[in-house]
Amino acid sequence: MKISNLLVILGLLFCFSFVQAKSIQKITRTYAVKDSLELKMDIYTVDSTSSSLQPCLVFVFGGGFKEGKRDEPTYQPYFDYFAKKGFMVVSIDYRLGMKDQRSPGVFNTKPLQNAISLAVLDLYSATKFLIEKVDSLKIDKNKIIISGSSAGAITVLQAEYELKNHHAITSELPHDFRFAGVISFAGGIFSTKGMPSYAESPAPTLFFHGSADKLVPYKETRLFNKGMFGSRSLTNKFHKKKYSYLFYSMEGLGHEVASFPMKEFLPEIEQFIQNFVFEQKPWMVEVYFTDKERKTEKSVTPADYYK
Repeated sequence: MKISNLLVILGLLFCFSFVQAKSIQKITRTYAVKDSLELKMDIYTVDSTSSSLQPCLVFVFGGGFKEGKRDEPTYQPYFDYFAKKGFMVVSIDYRLGMKDQRSPGVFNTKPLQNAISLAVLDLYSATKFLIEKVDSLKIDKNKIIISGSSAGAITVLQAEYELKNHHAITSELPHDFRFAGVISFAGGIFSTKGMPSYAESPAPTLFFHGSADKLVPYKETRLFNKGMFGSRSLTNKFHKKKYSYLFYSMEGLGHEVASFPMKEFLPEIEQFIQNFVFEQKPWMVEVYFTDKERKTEKSVTPADYYK
């Protein structure tokens, strides 16, 4: 056999071994049963014999609290990327409280408030399940990061807000538990007390939001003290209080920002986790991003979406 042919074969074997080493396993577990619904989670990991504890990246899907699914193909690049980077990636179900409900507004907030509460409670239940399984799943419970898209982004921001204010809704979690970081793709916080404030400093938070988003407000939609406070309003608060955060303000873009960064900004998300979450750098960074080649999708309003 010629040396050149042998080298080719060895190279192919090396590549095959590398691919095999990076193959992703997916297992599905039921983490709770609520309202006669089995709530499941998909767990993505790279097959490994290592005994080291893994950081955990939890994901909450979008869909206006009325639709969506945990294994939507749109999210797969996000799951695969971080699983291959050594994270345990967990995508969860939650109850859809806005199903068959009419459009929320400043005079009709109760259905939305209820839907957010259900989603937050389910996220807490999923987190509790993971904490109780840290030994068998090999999770570092001090490195659980929550992330979400659209309604899922609202859920994770709201969950961190409730937790840092010691609200009763958080009682399912251990009293000393804290999320390591939060990643929001076009989210906000609903408050009946005006601009959200925190009794404790929130975890380092990464915000993505389109400045032309009409579905989840970039700034805020409110009537007196009641309303939805978007990424621009929240980051103003973070900056004033010197909380650690990174904000990608996607100039002129709409609600498409709830999805495409999970495919096109993966290294930037990884860098946020490394610098802000793991290394705890006390940075406050804002990036005003303009993509002249991307055509802005028409951003629907709540009235359009909940027809």
